[in-house]
Amino acid sequence: MAGPPIEELHFDDAPDVGEVPGPESDRLVRKQREIDSSAVAYPNDMPLAFEEGKGATLRDADGNTFIDLFAGIGVLNVGHANPYVMEAVHEQADKLVHTVDFPSEARLELIEKLDEIAPGELAGDNRVIFGGPTGSDAIEAAIKLAKYNTGGTGLIAFRGAYHGPTSGPMSLTSNKKFKGHYTPLLPDVVHAPYPYPLRQGKSEDEAVKDALEEVRAIVEDPYGGLANPAGIFAEPIQGEGGVVVPPEGFLEGLREIADDNALPLVFDEIQSGLGRSGEWFACEHYDVTPDAMTMAKALGGAGFPLSATMYREELDTWGPGDHAGTYRGHVVAMRAGTRAIEYIQAHDLLAHARELGEYLRERLREAGEDNELLAEVRGKGLFIGAEFAGEDGEPADDAVDAIQQYCYEHGVLVWTAGRHGSVLRLLPPLVLTHELAETAMDVVCEAIEHATPTQSV
Repeated sequence: MAGPPIEELHFDDAPDVGEVPGPESDRLVRKQREIDSSAVAYPNDMPLAFEEGKGATLRDADGNTFIDLFAGIGVLNVGHANPYVMEAVHEQADKLVHTVDFPSEARLELIEKLDEIAPGELAGDNRVIFGGPTGSDAIEAAIKLAKYNTGGTGLIAFRGAYHGPTSGPMSLTSNKKFKGHYTPLLPDVVHAPYPYPLRQGKSEDEAVKDALEEVRAIVEDPYGGLANPAGIFAEPIQGEGGVVVPPEGFLEGLREIADDNALPLVFDEIQSGLGRSGEWFACEHYDVTPDAMTMAKALGGAGFPLSATMYREELDTWGPGDHAGTYRGHVVAMRAGTRAIEYIQAHDLLAHARELGEYLRERLREAGEDNELLAEVRGKGLFIGAEFAGEDGEPADDAVDAIQQYCYEHGVLVWTAGRHGSVLRLLPPLVLTHELAETAMDVVCEAIEHATPTQSV
């Protein structure tokens, strides 16, 4: 067996919190505000300074111990400081850390491991390129790949999309406030509707039909407005947009439109990939293979920055240096990534994520029976969103903020998402045990039970 069972990975006393923030967290957060960038965001919602992590648990600088249902925004799929991963990290770090793109056993092993878990027709028919260390870098590579192979310039993305904070990914991102200060960005990016039945007031079939008709019109209508399309970019499950799970038929329809028009279909699996959804990649739930696929977040195994873009071999038309990046040879992250995949395989964590995810969603639905604000629970595997709305359908973001605060004060870390911050998002490590899940959900459900649109719980 690769490493210890998941039951042995965590702090035994989680959750165990006193008053938060404690004095040491408060001191460090205050110091951060004095010397760090004003762009720092997360401590504004949960003023914490972390000291140590194990599995699906975290300990702060004051000794408070939390159950982590956040995992660094879905980065730590095999948990904090997984010993099977860290064994290889320490071994590799003492030998060699950085190689640009010279070959190393660590690099080649990870590429072969990614081929082993590649979705659908990409298995055995792909190339992998490592660029910069972030998800944005993977999206930048995919944009360049699409343009290089098609000669086109226009890109199709979707409302509710988030693809990253650099210029190319920000152009594909739909959040106007997020990118408003930085325009102009890439020209010729068109955002089509992403099927979102709850918010659109449509049936699933209608939402899919309307979205696909719009995408096809953008590409094929002589007056569709996008003169030289280069590719279609989509999240198989929208993450920052609110864990929006598309109904059956949408990804299949995108595949058909892309094929009909000789366009590459690119799936952003940065948040949804590497087991998060209960499959290696979320597109596998729909049996749709993209032409290119971006990865990051959990790819670095233990939280190391690493991104990659996998694409069909026939698209490997660029030459040496046509895409580059100083940190495309982070061999410690590559060793960690391979070990993380091995750990998931050895402990059957895909099945565990599917089973435990269904339990979490059912607990949320039960909590919603006593709180009319809970409009919808959705997700796949351990990629879960619970959307809150008032009687008028308006987003109940204040209720979600109150739920997050209650959970924080009671030792459970959760986060938010959605266009209006009205979605409670759960992204726990795949190593979360049933026992920890039950304890955490007791807290989450208590918070939901008392939540109102305008009052704290």
